[in-house]
Amino acid sequence: MRYLPLTDADRSAMLAAVGASDIDALFTDVPAEHLLDGPVEGLPMHASEMAVERHMARLAQKNTAAGDVPFFLGAGAYRHHIPASVDHLIQRGEFLTAYTPYQPEIAQGTLQMLFEFQTQVARLYGCAVANASMYDGSTACWEAIAMATRVKRRTRAVLSPGLHPHYVSTAKTMARFTGDEIVSGAPDLSGDCGEDALIAQIDEATACVVVQYPDILGRIPDLARVADAAHEKGALLIAVNTEPVALGLIESPGALGADIVVGEGQSIGVGLNFGGPYLGLFAVRDTKLVRQMPGRLCGETVDAEGKRGFVLTLSTREQHIRREKATSNICTNSGLCALAFSIHMSLLGGEGLGKLARINHSLARDAAAKLAALEGVELVNTGGFFNEFTLRLAGKDARDIALALAKRDILAGVSLGRLYPDVQALSDGLVVAVTETCTAEDIDALADALAEELR
Repeated sequence: MRYLPLTDADRSAMLAAVGASDIDALFTDVPAEHLLDGPVEGLPMHASEMAVERHMARLAQKNTAAGDVPFFLGAGAYRHHIPASVDHLIQRGEFLTAYTPYQPEIAQGTLQMLFEFQTQVARLYGCAVANASMYDGSTACWEAIAMATRVKRRTRAVLSPGLHPHYVSTAKTMARFTGDEIVSGAPDLSGDCGEDALIAQIDEATACVVVQYPDILGRIPDLARVADAAHEKGALLIAVNTEPVALGLIESPGALGADIVVGEGQSIGVGLNFGGPYLGLFAVRDTKLVRQMPGRLCGETVDAEGKRGFVLTLSTREQHIRREKATSNICTNSGLCALAFSIHMSLLGGEGLGKLARINHSLARDAAAKLAALEGVELVNTGGFFNEFTLRLAGKDARDIALALAKRDILAGVSLGRLYPDVQALSDGLVVAVTETCTAEDIDALADALAEELR
């Protein structure tokens, strides 16, 4: 519960400072029909702090928390164990601020944190340089497409059908204002990642090809093959990763030829948080592309006395360069989320990340084998997966099954009908994610409940 310290005298002083006669004068630009005249129906005019706390607690109890029940939801946002030390450290007063460090030269600690964050992302992605300014994975994906069209002076982007539909939607929304052509489609429920069809769409007008790795169905596409095809036509390959823990086990996108690698960093250090705030990651494999990167980039240097220091090296936002030259409208970064990511990565280290990835994969394999053995269930991922896979529930709408299992306190996965409501062919698909937070008992409970629902 927030404490609101303003008095009537405080409010009068502020209104006088801005030349407003009363509070209503601040909203004169809002159409009258949209203004509420009177109290909200059903809400009391006032209540004690304790009464409000009790009411809010009752409302919160209506939610099913991820940690309370067997939890297999993924599709771009994953539940992982976050060490208590991460939350403790990011809540230190010098870190926990809503203020964007616009002039971080005066805060060497902030700059060092961003530099180390960039280094971790670059190593994770197998790239030369990473930045520190993206909001989330979907907007980072669009920034990469916009960057590719600038670099190549072309306007066509070919998106893999395996790219998360929310990322596709973000790209299409932004392209409405740039005039870029976005080529996309829905995935097939098969183990084939569709590289042949994707490559066939690349032509001399294509600026970039965007491939999610692993994709929305949990399949692992052949990035190297797509990279070769894209480069042959003079296009860039953008790899999108929504589960960075996977890169503790599978080859990094940069090593496979991706020119720009972007993704969502929520899995490491940042909780699910009901959908945000999350953390966008962005890196390039070739240093020649650095000056076309959006956002900002911190670098390492020495001062006049030869002491190690950090500086804001590049920043392409409108406050630092001429507005018409700005390459992005990204004007702040998820600084606290980046710090959480960096602390968690530091605690894991390279060896720990690999160990975590192997645990995830082992549990997912066990779950996939157990679920695929059920009558009426087919495993789509015949070509392998990391910690996420897709099941076909023959003759059933996966949305109905997922809802039925939720009523039994098992969050079974994300139905493809929810992600692709207009594609009937995907309605029986269920994307299941398994992380280290899932126990063998959770998997058994899911298998038993699913078997009963499919009878």
